[in-house]
Amino acid sequence: MRGFTLIEVLVALAIVAVALLTAVRAAGSMAQTNVELRLRLLAQLSADNRIAELRAAGAFPPLGTRTTPCAQGRAALQCVEEVKSTPNPLFRRVEVRVYAGPDSSTVLAELVGILPQRR
Repeated sequence: MRGFTLIEVLVALAIVAVALLTAVRAAGSMAQTNVELRLRLLAQLSADNRIAELRAAGAFPPLGTRTTPCAQGRAALQCVEEVKSTPNPLFRRVEVRVYAGPDSSTVLAELVGILPQRR
C-alpha cells in the first residue's frame, strides 16, 4: 500500500493556499469596486437632482461657480455648479460636477444641462 509522501502533501497544500489567496483577493477587489460604484451612482443622482431642481424652479442662474454640499444617503458629497453662457442669450449651460467631499479632487459624476430663460 502506497501513500502520499510529505513533499506531495506540501506541494498540494501550497497549491490550495495560492488558490485560496487568489479567491480572497478577488473578493476584496469586488467589494471595493462595489463601494465605488455605489458612490458614483449616488453622485450621479445628486447631479441629476440639482439640474432637476433648477428646471423645476424655472431658474435662470447667474454666470459663475457655486459649491454646495449635496449629500445622498450617508454619502457626504460636494457639488460644484458652473453656469456658463451659450451662443443664444436666452439659454444657460449648467455643468454640475460631484466630488466625494470638500477636499477631494476626484470627479465622481458630471452632468450638463441647458436652462431656458422664462418670460
